[in-house]
Amino acid sequence: MPSALARLFRSLSRAALALGLGLCLMLTACSGDAEARLSGDYVDDTVSVSRSLLTLIDQPQDAEGHAEAELEARALINDYMSRYRPQPRVNGLSSFTTMQTAVNSLAGHYASYANRPLPEALHDRLAKELAKAERTAVRGN
Repeated sequence: MPSALARLFRSLSRAALALGLGLCLMLTACSGDAEARLSGDYVDDTVSVSRSLLTLIDQPQDAEGHAEAELEARALINDYMSRYRPQPRVNGLSSFTTMQTAVNSLAGHYASYANRPLPEALHDRLAKELAKAERTAVRGN
């Protein structure tokens, strides 16, 4: 009798543990972190992401908190692209294509040269592309 009770307790505790872990994973996956960064409105999100990235690239490499800002920018880029790339109504817009070019260049630099500052030529090109994407998104293209 005690061994049967011990087996029952073990199986119930394993089931409870599996249920608890599954619930934790579901809740953290649906935490809405991307929702906090992006509003769901393409124009507002494009302007917001563009300004955030412009602020980041203007920040000196040795500024306090720059590494955390780069990590946040990478997450913001991923959230933005994963939200708007699959949407056909947005994917063909010139503002989206310009924004995609800019964020791909910035993400590529962070992936390949994480410890190096942005080269001046890349900084200038990104500043122009981000400003252009912002302007054309507001204009409706």
